[in-house]
Amino acid sequence: MKTSSIIPNSRFRNSYRSGINPIRNLTPQSLVRVLDAFQGGNLAPAALAWDAIERRDDLLKGVAAKRKKSVARLPWSVLTVDDSEEALMHKAALEYFYNNLTSTNACDNNEFGGFSLLVKQMMDSIGKKYAVHEIVYQPNATTGKLTASFRFVPLWFFENKTGRLRFLKSDSSQEGIALEEGSWLVTAGDGLMESCSIAYLFKHLPLRDWLVYCERNGMPGVKGTTDAIPGTPQWDSARSAVLDFGSEFHALLNRGTDIEPIDLTARGELPYPKLVERMDRAMSALWRGSDLSTISREQSAGASLQSEESALLEEDDAALVSETLNIQVDRFVLKYLFGVERGKAYIRVNSNNHYQSLRDLELYRRLWEMGLAIPENKLRERFSIPKPDTKDQELTSNETE
Repeated sequence: MKTSSIIPNSRFRNSYRSGINPIRNLTPQSLVRVLDAFQGGNLAPAALAWDAIERRDDLLKGVAAKRKKSVARLPWSVLTVDDSEEALMHKAALEYFYNNLTSTNACDNNEFGGFSLLVKQMMDSIGKKYAVHEIVYQPNATTGKLTASFRFVPLWFFENKTGRLRFLKSDSSQEGIALEEGSWLVTAGDGLMESCSIAYLFKHLPLRDWLVYCERNGMPGVKGTTDAIPGTPQWDSARSAVLDFGSEFHALLNRGTDIEPIDLTARGELPYPKLVERMDRAMSALWRGSDLSTISREQSAGASLQSEESALLEEDDAALVSETLNIQVDRFVLKYLFGVERGKAYIRVNSNNHYQSLRDLELYRRLWEMGLAIPENKLRERFSIPKPDTKDQELTSNETE
């Protein structure tokens, strides 16, 4: 069991990538190379580009944060597989572990928190495919209890050329070292940033052209006409008057001289706004659901559908976090403390999918009315209802006020 970090602080200080802007000269050709390299196991170029895009795009910054925070704020509980004394001991051990853990960012020690921050960092895998934490365990020899510190490590510190993530000791390393089981937490998600980076590119190319168009055609030019001879004080006065209008396009002509302007303004509707909006909607749909009322509240028809879509995403994200912790953390903690391969308790992040809960509750009620026995543990697990302790006052349907 690892009780100290294997990543020296110099690894982060000496990273030359910290001063590079990976999307400064982004083109379709360079983006294709980056995405192909990611599929080949060279994660750094894509991970750096995706990180910069997520931080700098106005819409993506919001929808990605909402997706992550919606799961990070969910309640959690430790459930047991039965009512045995052993199961209760396992439950108490896991509750202590998760209630006392700490989460930090290996590149930014100012980012510090507990379980909610851990979940939010794990959700980075939804965008970047993988999220990696180094686990530094903190055993208490006096009480016999265990907790840990989770250090969120940037994805560009890893490679995936063998099909398993490996840690790169330096930026110049081509092959990394294997991640020790139980010492690392690897969360694998959807990897939405592959599609979003394409949408980002085709959003900002027309956005850039739109800005150039506004610069060239946003202010009309000024044309002055005078009978004065060039070089005379009268000519200079007329020239100063034209310049005082402040336009970038101006001209002073003798009477009888004419300039025919080239009109660059588009007739009808410009193509740039629709393309920018199309890419914004695509990114919003990927992260938050189908209705896209995140962008325009005016188009609220179908908002209930979007709400259900978001609930489904939240439920799936909660299941991803729960299963990842069950396999990579719960088993290791219980094996260390109790010497068992499979413990009788596990953590569960409880989603707020009210639609599915109501359907399941109605189903259980009908089965109960039909006389079918339903195990209490199954009901408590489905609706995240913890078993009351001996100190708790139990409420039953027979109690009256």
